[in-house]
Amino acid sequence: MFQPTRDEARLFLFESWRKRCAGELLSPLEDLTAQLIGKHPEYHTLFNDAQNNQDKDYAPDGGLVNPFLHLMMHLTLEEQLSIGQPHGIREQFARLTQKYESEHEAQHAMMDCLGEMIWQAQRNKTAPDAAVYLSCLEKQ
Repeated sequence: MFQPTRDEARLFLFESWRKRCAGELLSPLEDLTAQLIGKHPEYHTLFNDAQNNQDKDYAPDGGLVNPFLHLMMHLTLEEQLSIGQPHGIREQFARLTQKYESEHEAQHAMMDCLGEMIWQAQRNKTAPDAAVYLSCLEKQ
């Protein structure tokens, strides 16, 4: 399993966007990443300036959304949906897409639950629990 460092993950995001803007050939994962960045125009200025933003920190209590974390959560959801794991994720996504009338907004709602699952796992010092995740999604 590939586990990039924070810097490697950020570099991947910056490079995917740079390649798209330059009209260069992208791998399928880079293309998906660039499409996700494209859906977030509020992040374009940041991703157009890797040199000044690569090391920028976003404190949880700072009131700002961490664009790097936000996009990596989108990629996580895309992977979950592509492989159908955890079981039931596709059905929840379909339901939320219908509710919000947008796949993108459905993913944003799902991120709350993904974050909740991760937070609980960290707090309890346990592995992430898919049952917590799916239970949260059902309440959305």
